[in-house]
Amino acid sequence: MPIKTDFAARLYPVLPEIVKAFGTPFHIYDEKGIIKNGENLKAIFAAFPGFQEYFAVKACPNLTILSIMRDLGFGFDCSSLAELELCRIIEVKGEQIMFTSNNTSLAEFKAAAEMGCILNLDDITMIEKVPVFPELICFRYNPGVSKFDNEFIGRPVEAKYGLRDDQIVEAYRLAKEKGAKRFGIHCMVSSNVLDYKHILRNAKNLLVLAGEINVELGINLEFINIGGGIGIPYHQGRGYPFNLTSLAAEANELFASFEKKFNFVPKLFMESGRYMTGPYGVLVTSVINHMSKYREYVGVDACMSALMRPALYDAYHYITVLNGEDREIETVDVVGSLCENNDKFAIQRELPKMVEGDIVIIHDTGAHGYAMGFNYNGRLRPQELILTESGNVQLIRRAETLADYTKTFNFMTRIIKPKSS
Repeated sequence: MPIKTDFAARLYPVLPEIVKAFGTPFHIYDEKGIIKNGENLKAIFAAFPGFQEYFAVKACPNLTILSIMRDLGFGFDCSSLAELELCRIIEVKGEQIMFTSNNTSLAEFKAAAEMGCILNLDDITMIEKVPVFPELICFRYNPGVSKFDNEFIGRPVEAKYGLRDDQIVEAYRLAKEKGAKRFGIHCMVSSNVLDYKHILRNAKNLLVLAGEINVELGINLEFINIGGGIGIPYHQGRGYPFNLTSLAAEANELFASFEKKFNFVPKLFMESGRYMTGPYGVLVTSVINHMSKYREYVGVDACMSALMRPALYDAYHYITVLNGEDREIETVDVVGSLCENNDKFAIQRELPKMVEGDIVIIHDTGAHGYAMGFNYNGRLRPQELILTESGNVQLIRRAETLADYTKTFNFMTRIIKPKSS
């Protein structure tokens, strides 16, 4: 049986017992792997004074996972009221949170201000909408016409994120007039890239902007935030892992050159989500049907409401069948139960021949798996478990129930009669 990580080596032998105890489907995460990965990230960037990882809450919004990140010393990248609330629950606030919303509402600004978050403004018009302008402010930059085109975020000139080239310096001038005294800059131009030079170019561009802002306005940026976008190799045996060590080493040279020229240097921040948890989660599901139509189909008890990346992005997730290594191979589509033909985890994939009751492992669902779940067709989102460092398996989010699904119909009736009717 191919084993992609030591997570699989520890999980597979006990998986039948876990399935018997909890049933399927479920996402299960690897506490040991997540912690080891986080400590490795901190060690690699230890040469950057004040380095800070802001874990992207949207990648894996589970309180247990977020608590692990907090205990690693990481901050949090939030973009909604709900994500702020998760941080409040685990007692995180202030500059431990980078609030980077888009098309931001006044309610979001108010909540972020009350928690003392770093506000990362996405549009120049937002300057006038901040209820109480903070001492520390950050702006999200959009590089416009560039070589940063990416299939997930798209061409920067078509992106809804960030300030244009001709707006960015003016934004800092206006913020300074509003009373801001501390400043940062943010730019995220890609998603799931494996070439570290792509992220390095982003850091270089932000340092160039930091220099221009210093010359124009006399502002010493406190930090540059290179966002997320660091990818993981979803294909088993194909592609190379992201070279984080090379990114840190070459970025360190850029920062040293900047400091020599300007006599100050910003801190380095980043917002990795997928890189931190993606490889350390799997979706475990069971075969419930083997169907023969114009092609062969394996039906499982999970559907794209538990993992929509393959349907949304045509994304690839490696699949294994527990104890299936010695079986005959067949070409199948692995499908869920939604009334949508794109409810498929794999299309024309060569896999061990499966029978009803087989346990199927869909890999690398530790980021943007459960997080992107939904309830179309009334399908309910699955439970989440964690394999702890001690070897225990703990439930960290129960499965949704029909009572959860119908709960929003329990409300006090409210009727208005419009005057114009």
